[in-house]
Amino acid sequence: MHYVVTGAAGFIGSRLVAALNRHGVSDIIAVDNLAQGEKCRNLAGCEIADYLDQADFIARLERFEGAVEAVLHQGACSDTMESDGRYMMQNNYAYSRQLLEWCQEEEVPLLYASSASVYGAGREFREERSCEAPLNIYGYSKFLFDQLVRKQLPGRAAQIAGLRYFNVYGPNEAHKGRMASVAFHAYQQLVAGGKVKLFVGSGGYGNGEQQRDFVHVDDAVDVNLWLLEHRDVSGVFNCGTGRAQSFNQLAAAVINSVQGTHWTVQELVTRGLIEYVPFPPGLVQKYQSFTQADLAKLRAAGYGGEFMNVEQGVAAYVKDLKKTELQGP
Repeated sequence: MHYVVTGAAGFIGSRLVAALNRHGVSDIIAVDNLAQGEKCRNLAGCEIADYLDQADFIARLERFEGAVEAVLHQGACSDTMESDGRYMMQNNYAYSRQLLEWCQEEEVPLLYASSASVYGAGREFREERSCEAPLNIYGYSKFLFDQLVRKQLPGRAAQIAGLRYFNVYGPNEAHKGRMASVAFHAYQQLVAGGKVKLFVGSGGYGNGEQQRDFVHVDDAVDVNLWLLEHRDVSGVFNCGTGRAQSFNQLAAAVINSVQGTHWTVQELVTRGLIEYVPFPPGLVQKYQSFTQADLAKLRAAGYGGEFMNVEQGVAAYVKDLKKTELQGP
């Protein structure tokens, strides 16, 4: 029986494939769009049974009738600045809907990637309709699919579980370019220019004091694996640490991890290692100044795993980035 991972060459998807391998699973159908060919590096160390382009897979679903153990649907356009709504809805909503329908017909578990972007500029992050107000077409595409799933849940034929990822960072995200995490960009800026650049204050927060729920990719993967083991659990769940930390704290964690120091944020600013820059004009009205996952629903479902804080997760990430640099392209 096959495990299908969409977005398999991407960030979270490739870490999921590697984690499945560590658990003895290699009969994996890796589905992705490799128009951006460099993503293949993320799968180079993994064992899979076959690779299919995302369009070919959805067109040939009948080939896999009775042969799929579970679908882990991580593939999506995650560019929050994408303005082509037709493309976003086709890629993120319509494709996901087809997978959902097929999985229900086949009675196959579907675990899929949602996003904390569905909460928009709100201050409450519970998996409830009253908290949801996406600010862009990306967030809307995820929100709409979550709504469809909610309607399906009462009469579901198999597990359906969506994870609203908060700010995920960690290995295998370099290909994401401008959409890579703040941790990745902070590291690159420090290595290239000797300083980390953060945005000036906004939303009532001081310079660099905007707060996000930063979650290491391997912690997000662990939640997926737990859901695979608990197929009686369905629903839409937040996937974050439940702990908001500032961009200043993240920048400090990157700098101190790279340099082996223990400087405070103020010391780093004084030394010129943190610099504050204006917002890009197109981002001003679309920026979440605060996010923090409410984990009550996930905990109530039985998940007891711990999540790394920024200091722990960034230290592990910097170690991986340094190792990657030593290995070369």
